[in-house]
Amino acid sequence: MIYYKDGAKMMRPVLSREEYLQLRGSNEQQQLMTAIRSGNESLKHRLLQMNYSCLPNEDGTLKGSTRMSTTVGMDIDHLQPEEMPAVRDRILAKKDELGLKMMEESARGGGFHLVFARKPEMSQEENLKWASELISVAYDSGAKDITRVFFTTGTDQLIYLDDALFAADEVSAVDEENPSPQKFPGEFKGVPYTDIIAEFWRRTGGVPTEGERNKRLHQLAANLRSICDDSEEWLLELMPSLGLPESEVRSIIHSACKEPTKGSRLMDQIVATLTSPDYEPINPDDQKLSTLRSQLSVKKLPQGVRDSVAAVGAGLAMPVITAICPCIGTLATGVQLDVHGTKRGLNLIAYIAGDFASGKGGIDPVVEAWMSELQALDKMYQMQEDEWRAKKRAAKNKKEQPEEPKLPVRCLTLNNTVANLAERLANTQGKHGFSFTPEADTVAQKWKSSMSDFSVMLRQSYDGSKYEREARSADAVNVHIEHLLWNVCMCGTPDALYRVVNNYTDGFQSRIAVAHTPDNTFAPLEDKPNVLTDRQRDRIQQVAHLLPLMYGEVVLPKLEAKGREWLEKIRLETMKNDDRTRARQRFRVCVTAQRMVCCLMLCKVCETLIQKHGLTGAEAQLKQKPGLWKELLLKAQTPTMLEAYDVIADQLLETALYFFRDRIENAFLSRDYAGGQYGERAKRGKNDSIFERLDVQFTFDQAMQHSVAIKGAQVNINTVRQMLKNWRKQKLVVLEENGNYRKMVG
Repeated sequence: MIYYKDGAKMMRPVLSREEYLQLRGSNEQQQLMTAIRSGNESLKHRLLQMNYSCLPNEDGTLKGSTRMSTTVGMDIDHLQPEEMPAVRDRILAKKDELGLKMMEESARGGGFHLVFARKPEMSQEENLKWASELISVAYDSGAKDITRVFFTTGTDQLIYLDDALFAADEVSAVDEENPSPQKFPGEFKGVPYTDIIAEFWRRTGGVPTEGERNKRLHQLAANLRSICDDSEEWLLELMPSLGLPESEVRSIIHSACKEPTKGSRLMDQIVATLTSPDYEPINPDDQKLSTLRSQLSVKKLPQGVRDSVAAVGAGLAMPVITAICPCIGTLATGVQLDVHGTKRGLNLIAYIAGDFASGKGGIDPVVEAWMSELQALDKMYQMQEDEWRAKKRAAKNKKEQPEEPKLPVRCLTLNNTVANLAERLANTQGKHGFSFTPEADTVAQKWKSSMSDFSVMLRQSYDGSKYEREARSADAVNVHIEHLLWNVCMCGTPDALYRVVNNYTDGFQSRIAVAHTPDNTFAPLEDKPNVLTDRQRDRIQQVAHLLPLMYGEVVLPKLEAKGREWLEKIRLETMKNDDRTRARQRFRVCVTAQRMVCCLMLCKVCETLIQKHGLTGAEAQLKQKPGLWKELLLKAQTPTMLEAYDVIADQLLETALYFFRDRIENAFLSRDYAGGQYGERAKRGKNDSIFERLDVQFTFDQAMQHSVAIKGAQVNINTVRQMLKNWRKQKLVVLEENGNYRKMVG
């Protein structure tokens, strides 16, 4: 295993299969692999590094190595996807003759890493040629050096592992040494350049996507050269390619280095941060959310949504989308979406969580732009109410009092009482009410003594169920609402979130779509901050004007299939790890994500009509052809929109667990709660899978041992039996005649 010490690359032996699998299966390793396989190839250099070949060098560059390793590492690269299965099967068929010790998929895919028994009479290159001829596949000729380091992948990419790899005579061949001297230092002031580059991407809007790679790589080179002695060769060794050929990367570096020599204030800030004794690495959960945010293709979003993201910046894409979907659902109040056979309105509750000065304020004018037409109508109603109040005051002592108007005000302040809100919601004429607050503490303070009432109202509004409020007094508010429709968006700090959501067993938490703003603590002040422009406001208002013209029920088979596919994926993942908290969260996340994607698709329908007919023509089309929007909505189930579903669903799930996992599990463990099997749970890491830890063949005792290791001493025989029963039922394992278990794997 490779690590860094005092600026030098070192390595230490991995002594057991258990340690090896633990290193590969760490949270960070799994999250990096997810990001890399999603296209963020620049993160490859942050993966765990392993070396399977070492040899004492005569020039002394490999210090500490006492003798030749008994294994050889082989890199097979540049395979086509259709070639992979055949090559894999050919290698496994020859594993005994080859002396195969380990086989894994490479980080980016399209290749394999092999470790096989060394023939000591042959040189390193002769061993590679021999193996290449045996398995009939070429090795990477650029990776034939004795100290070749592999960027290790996760447990899912591990194909074969032989315990002989950890034999004592093998691991003793290396102590702690410098395995492969680089042409240039890999660190600056003790910080790996890979960490510096990762921090640069984080501060400048995330890892570049296709279309901006050249520009962003030029910016990186122009800043990075200040701590690389303006050396083009050094930069070439450090710079990620992001899928570009080396010649193009070299050209970008040369162009950046042609500019007059100067320092980089941003790079100085990054290095100062990473070398500070108070520096703490980014929380892995937050890093995962950043990765999810970067997967949304902003340019492919429809009109209105795209403009909303542009108004706040790509870094706030997920928060602003989460914030505007309740607005869209309110405006499209006549639309009912069939999810799992149940038809409901686009009922959504959102909370945008972020520290102060994290950019949440940029969302306020975007929400206002979406709701401006509805707010203008409400303003007219409120003027009528003001007139009634004036008449009532004037007729205070008269026998005949002016009748109170029941006006359909739909934009409702949260700085209100339960009774007043209920009365307002009863007068919306069967349409959605909408509430927005830029300060969630308004809710926490106003509803402090009646937070349970607030929770009940929101829970029932999410389901569109009946809401009733009875009072004995004739003057008191009595409300009977057949279907409570009320969409809400709140912005606030994480601690305010916990004041708003303070019960974790009543279902309120799982009905809220929570988004997390990215950490901008050390971000430089932008020269041109993102603001909502007049053109963006106009484009948003065009879409908002058309949404209320859509009425009816709609079934979206492709979106439904995508939701079911995602549910099944999470179900299998969580069952392997007996992760009940994550498994329960997936149900409502699936529904919320389908509603949100439907909102985006409705905007796509509006965009299509506006582009073809103009705003006036689009309005006429929707009025003359009431079913047109349904036809276009079915066509809007494009691969882009279905990909957006996965990103949104994953983001909702990960954010919910990021904020609430410990609180949910503690609530279910409490003696005050009785139900299910939560009383047998213990706190543990969410990605540390019991199933993956077990060998292909394992005993009940081994399953018990790993369950205790992950879940704690509260595990008992019955919980392990139930877990194994679930696995057998889902055909993950079979029970053999000898009483042992075997995984059903290919």
